[in-house]
Amino acid sequence: MILVLRALGVGDLATGVPALRALRAAYPGAELALAAPRWLAPLVELVGVVDRHVFADGLGHLGWSGPPPAVAVNLHGRGPQSHRMLAGARPRRMLAFANGDAGWHDGPPWRAEEHEVDRWCRMLGWYGIPADRTDLALRRPGPGGLPAGVTVVHPGAKAAQRRWPPDRLAAVARELSGRGHRVVVTGSPGERDIAAEVARRAGLPADAVLAGATDVGELAALVAHARLVLCGDTGVGHLATAFATPSVLLFGPVPPAWWGPPADRPWHEALWVGPRPARDGTALHPALAELDVAAVLAAVDRVTAAARSRAGAGAGRLVPAQAAAPEPARSGG
Repeated sequence: MILVLRALGVGDLATGVPALRALRAAYPGAELALAAPRWLAPLVELVGVVDRHVFADGLGHLGWSGPPPAVAVNLHGRGPQSHRMLAGARPRRMLAFANGDAGWHDGPPWRAEEHEVDRWCRMLGWYGIPADRTDLALRRPGPGGLPAGVTVVHPGAKAAQRRWPPDRLAAVARELSGRGHRVVVTGSPGERDIAAEVARRAGLPADAVLAGATDVGELAALVAHARLVLCGDTGVGHLATAFATPSVLLFGPVPPAWWGPPADRPWHEALWVGPRPARDGTALHPALAELDVAAVLAAVDRVTAAARSRAGAGAGRLVPAQAAAPEPARSGG
């Protein structure tokens, strides 16, 4: 049994896919169990290499009742909390970043300024497990009755700093609708108000607001079959990368070099005018504030042109490979 901890969100799971596939290749005969939130189950299925989903919502007691795993792998954070959580399962071996506060001196050092995909590939490489950082594709789900070919506008993000203003999103949505795009606005139930505001300002019909109406599996299907995705630095952008759906991502506090799509895929573009001095964390980040509607529309033109060129070359869509300082907020504990 290989037990992997990554009890975080959509983008965290998506950026951990190359590492999960590397573990599958390194231990082909072992059962691979992933400790991740229950609500991520539809996406865990799309990774294609996980045999068992152990429900874990964040850090705390893992509740592991099986025999000690042969190997426990910390893909959650630098510790110490996540190290201790995995150690509670009494694994015979653990792969993790070195952390003296956890009493763990094996493993490579943590680097704060590193792309999230590369972070976990580097850690596994230190233990002799090669990983392909380009192996980001998820299995493409069927549309499941959801509209295909839509343009997805996703205004929400966990932090206020990472939310581009609704009026600017609406201006882009209005322009794209005028060009013939069928625009839908997505989000969580708690983001329905902002989604409705964007739709109203853009002159979209009421049924264009899908915020709160889809679970994570349905959202993935919507993105997989979309024409275009426009969102901030959030999980929906990682889904667009995983399904090779053209996307324009708007970055603020964190640079794309840490969380953005691969730079060699021009059908995904991350806009960032940083670095800029941070504010108090409750208002729009200055780097996002400097992004205007014209810049976003120009990026839309570039990614759609790149997608047309790619389709014309017969590339098709990506398919998956066979198959005690406080810790940073984006990588848990």
